[in-house]
Amino acid sequence: MDMSIFREYDIRGIFNRNLTKDITFGIGALIGERIQANGEDSIIIGYDARVHSLNLYEWLQDGLTSKGIKVYCIGLIPTPVAYFATCNVIDGISTTNSIMITGSHNPPQYNGFKITLKAKPFYGQDIKELGNQLCATAISYISNFSKTQKIDALSSYQEYLIKHFEKLRNFPYKIVLDYGNGVGSIGMDRILDVLHIQYDSLFATPDGNFPNHHPDPSEEKNLLAIKDYMTKHQIPIGLAFDGDADRIALLSLHHSYKGDELAILFAQEMANKGMKPLVIGEVKCSQIMYDEINKIGKSVMYKTGHSNLKIKLKELNAHLAAEMSGHLFFNDRYFGYDDAIYGALRALELFLTHTPKELENNIKNLPHSYSTPEEKISATEETKFLIIDELYKILQNPPSDFPKILDIITIDGVRVVFENGWGLVRASNTTPVLVTRFEAKNKVNADFYKQKLLALIEEIKNKI
Repeated sequence: MDMSIFREYDIRGIFNRNLTKDITFGIGALIGERIQANGEDSIIIGYDARVHSLNLYEWLQDGLTSKGIKVYCIGLIPTPVAYFATCNVIDGISTTNSIMITGSHNPPQYNGFKITLKAKPFYGQDIKELGNQLCATAISYISNFSKTQKIDALSSYQEYLIKHFEKLRNFPYKIVLDYGNGVGSIGMDRILDVLHIQYDSLFATPDGNFPNHHPDPSEEKNLLAIKDYMTKHQIPIGLAFDGDADRIALLSLHHSYKGDELAILFAQEMANKGMKPLVIGEVKCSQIMYDEINKIGKSVMYKTGHSNLKIKLKELNAHLAAEMSGHLFFNDRYFGYDDAIYGALRALELFLTHTPKELENNIKNLPHSYSTPEEKISATEETKFLIIDELYKILQNPPSDFPKILDIITIDGVRVVFENGWGLVRASNTTPVLVTRFEAKNKVNADFYKQKLLALIEEIKNKI
C-alpha cells in the first residue's frame, strides 16, 4: 500500500492506482470504528465533480455501513456544504461527522477525502495512524447493498447564506465568477439569483476533466481568462474559485488581492464596527499584514494548512484566519471553517462601503515591500524535512558572507528574519517539494536573501 496517500490535511491519491476499491472500503471501515468509539453512529458524505467521485462514494459507504454506521448522502456539493452540515440540523438529521470526496485543485486523476469527526478536522497524526492501521489490517471489499438516506444540505446552506447576506440584495456592481469547472456554481448561483446580484459566469458547468484551466486560483496563469473577461467587458469585480470551492480569489480591474491583503481588509472592516480583531495568519503571509493588523487588533502567526488554522482559530477564539492561497476562515459571524462561497459574499460586502478604486487604493497605500511569488524546489518525501532540519542547524552558525539574521521562526519550516526582510523555506505537507517565499523592502534585498538561502539548500541537497 502506498502510504503517501495519507497526508497531513487529508487523504489524497490517484484513482485506481493508490486509491483503490479495497483501500477506500478499508478507510470507510476504520473511520466507522472511530465514529463508534466516539459514541456516535452516523456520518454525512458529499462529493465533487471528479469523474470517479461516485465510485469512491459507493466503496466508502460500504466500508462505513459494514461497521453499522448510518450514511447520509448530500450529493454533488461544494466542500463547505459538508462542513455546514456538521454544524447544523439538516432535514431533522444532526451529526458532527462528514467526509467530502474531493481532489480539490489536484489534476483530474486525483481524488481523496477531507474528513471531519466530532466537528473537528481529522488530520495530522490521526491520518497517519489510520494509514498504519490499514496497512496492518487484512481488509478486502465487501458489497453491503446498504441503503443510504439522501438529505438536502445544499438548500439549507443556501437559505442560511441568503438570509445572512440580505444586505447584498440589488448589489450595485455587476460581477464575474470563474468556477474553473469545479462545484462552486452549484452553491453560489442560486444565492446570487435570489439576491438580485448581476453576474456573468465562466466555466460554471462542473466537469472533473477541467477542460478550460486548472482549478487553482492561487496561480496567476489560472486567472488569465477572468482578467481578460473583466477587461473586455469592464466588469469591476471578479471572483475565482478552486475545484471544491473552499478557496477564493478576489480581483478588481487593476489588482488581484492576495490572501494576506484580504485579511487586512476584513480586519479593518471588523475594526470599523468597533471590534478589536484577533487574526491568525500563516508563515507565508507578509510582515505588512501582521504589522497592519496589530495597529487595530492582534495578529498571530501559525502553521500553513487549513486543518491547522481551523484548530488554532477555535483554540484562540479568533475572529478570522487566512492563508495566502485563499483559504479564509470567518469566526465572527460564521462557523470558523474555510468557505469560498461565504468568503466571496463577505468580499462583496466590502464594496458596499468602498468603491473598487477605493479598495485598490487602500492596499496601494500600505507600506511598500517587494515579495516573490511562492516557488517550489523539488525534493522527496524522505528528504524534504531532513533538508529543513539541516538548514536550521547551519543557520545557527551561518557562513561569514551570509546576511545578518535577526530572528529564526520555526513555527512551520524556517522563516529567517533579516534586517530588511525575510525568507521562508518550508516542507510541503502535501507534495514532495520545499516551498519558498521572500519579502523585503526592495527587489535587490529580496533577491539577495533568496540567493543566499537557496545556495545553502543546494549544498544540503548535494550532501543528502
